[in-house]
Amino acid sequence: MRCHRGVLRISTCRQRHRPFGAHSKGIHLPPSDDSTPKIQPAGSENAVPPTTRRLIVALTGASGVIYGIRALQLLRDVPGIETHGIISPSALRTAQDEVDLSSDEIRALPDVLYSHRDIGAAVSSGSFQTIGMLVAPCSVKTMSNIAHCNAGELTPRAADVCLKERRRVVLMFRETPLHAGHIALLDLVTRSGAIVMPPVPAFYSKPASVMAMVDQTVGRALDLFDLHLPHVHRWTETLPE
Repeated sequence: MRCHRGVLRISTCRQRHRPFGAHSKGIHLPPSDDSTPKIQPAGSENAVPPTTRRLIVALTGASGVIYGIRALQLLRDVPGIETHGIISPSALRTAQDEVDLSSDEIRALPDVLYSHRDIGAAVSSGSFQTIGMLVAPCSVKTMSNIAHCNAGELTPRAADVCLKERRRVVLMFRETPLHAGHIALLDLVTRSGAIVMPPVPAFYSKPASVMAMVDQTVGRALDLFDLHLPHVHRWTETLPE
């Protein structure tokens, strides 16, 4: 682990997820399987090796931190993708109640990790090239800050940069039920160019577990960045029997 000019860099050496005991709390994440074939971007079978593309992934304090965690885990196997993570203290606090990974294990998931307070980080500038930003989950506070261009912390600043540069911003908004103020925020942020994608599960895929629903939903979110994961069930194409 090295710190250079405000950027906390995590070693690219991948580690297996620790085994989960029968009595561990929270959602059980599947262990790494080195025999699993690498994910290939759509249409890449005969293409030259892809150049590195950067995707910002931010985790906020809303319930559903598993969506951001699984996105980071699944993106490890996508060739040519480099993840730039922003993980708030609130996200780590939520994770204590929802998953069985430690804060250090979660922080180790992105290729590059930034402090949520570092508004001078690379992703705070439009000259730093990325393919966009996924906020998973997205809290009401974060949605409000993005909608109102309130860039006091890095997550809303990075989202604002992506929007002004006309890059894709996907917000997995995690709140229900909604009042008029929430709906106004959804309208405002959509008018700014963001895509609001509440993590609503699809049942046509006949999910066998909570994790199957999570992975299907995360896969659909990554579809919006033209990152097509092979496990995603698609209507009339790859539905289970």
